[in-house]
Amino acid sequence: MTLERAAWLFAVLASAATAAILFISGYQGYGWIGVAVGLAASVNIFGESPHDDS
Repeated sequence: MTLERAAWLFAVLASAATAAILFISGYQGYGWIGVAVGLAASVNIFGESPHDDS
């Protein structure tokens, strides 16, 4: 795993944790924003990197 993908994975996990905390706290709208941010960041994990030479 490259450093770039590891950073995006951290962003996804951080937004998932934030969304979970917001949902538990009762902030439904903000929780869905956290989910959307995590989904947007996950595109960069699973997408094909232009730097891959394989």
